Amino acid sequence: MYVILTSKPGQYRTELTEGLRPVEFYDYMFYGHCKARFVIAELMAESKFTVIDETPPEVINHIPSKFFQKYQTMELARGQLQDLARPGDADVILIQR
Repeated sequence: MYVILTSKPGQYRTELTEGLRPVEFYDYMFYGHCKARFVIAELMAESKFTVIDETPPEVINHIPSKFFQKYQTMELARGQLQDLARPGDADVILIQR
């Protein structure tokens, strides 16, 4: 089972926690600026994900994995991200890191 973790620089970040194995990393670029970062991670065990609000005051949330959408395969998770940057859409690209 796989999940997609999202971070938006300057707004919030989702951190890898126990029970997750990172598989692929992506930057979502909009007109040359990184608007979001994604991690496709394998969910090894149900756990809580740490989401940190980066705007003052900094708030740390622990969200159970049951609230995240899950994908049966890597290909399904990757396809979900690819839908964000379809050919012909503005100046949007998804860069694998």
